Amino acid sequence: MNYRKSVLATGFLAASLMVTAAPTSAVAGRITKAERAELHHDRRELRGDRREIRQDRREIHGDRKELRADRKELIRDKRELRRDLKNGASKAEIAQDLKEIRQDRIEIAQDKAEPAKDIKERRGDRRELRGDRREYRHDFKDALKN
Repeated sequence: MNYRKSVLATGFLAASLMVTAAPTSAVAGRITKAERAELHHDRRELRGDRREIRQDRREIHGDRKELRADRKELIRDKRELRRDLKNGASKAEIAQDLKEIRQDRIEIAQDKAEPAKDIKERRGDRRELRGDRREYRHDFKDALKN
């Protein structure tokens, strides 16, 4: 009889503890609407940062292609100048070739500066992405704690 009473009392105690602990454990795993909205906003920022980095990579690739094209154009203009000098072209035509070569060199100098600027911009975007990821992880952990 004594054994039955202790088993019954232990069962009631365990049941009462489970009933009182159930609502708090259910709430602990839930994320409120405000927290969900904040996490959604953070995910949007992450997607935007990734998009910016992809765009920066495309710009860098395009700048490098443009630089290669300008260098090839410079080589063609130099060949044309040599051919004109060899064939005895007029002074006006030689002056035009020299002018084109100068313009090509200016374009190449400008094209060299663009990728450096784009690379700096991409570094900043990556830094921003890391910060946003850190913020998202922190917000997610906080949402789960509450």
